[in-house]
Amino acid sequence: MKALVFALALFAGAAQAFTGVVTRVSDGDTLWVRPDVAAEQPARKPVKLRLRGIDAPERCQPWGPQARAALEARVLHRRVDVAAKFKDDYDRLLGDLRLDGDDVSAWMVEQGHAWSHRYRGKGPYGELEDQARAAARGLFGERDPMQPRLFRQWHGPCG
Repeated sequence: MKALVFALALFAGAAQAFTGVVTRVSDGDTLWVRPDVAAEQPARKPVKLRLRGIDAPERCQPWGPQARAALEARVLHRRVDVAAKFKDDYDRLLGDLRLDGDDVSAWMVEQGHAWSHRYRGKGPYGELEDQARAAARGLFGERDPMQPRLFRQWHGPCG
């Protein structure tokens, strides 16, 4: 019921809301979800999802492997709820992921594995990021961690 309310409240209109199983984790903010199918439908291919509201370190960036491992340990092979409305510049769905009703993006920031995406002020998880910084959790315990957008500007994409 929580997932249904979440999907309806968050995305009215041309949204994609579905339940599925995480089949792969690419990095700390990108994963693949195979949508559940009804008995009368053919099997569906996994969908690439970029978690909305966070920016995790790149795979080749310091703390990138730890961020990926944390997300993988949390959601791989688990049933999740997805609510997405847009695609990003890389043709990935951009959306929210819930595991047992909990916001996975919030968890990633709270544990110190990602920054709150700063498109307005501190972003949607700014308070959780402040708490993770104060506790020196995860990447915020490292000396001068570099935000992924700056890392990409200076070093380009990971190979």
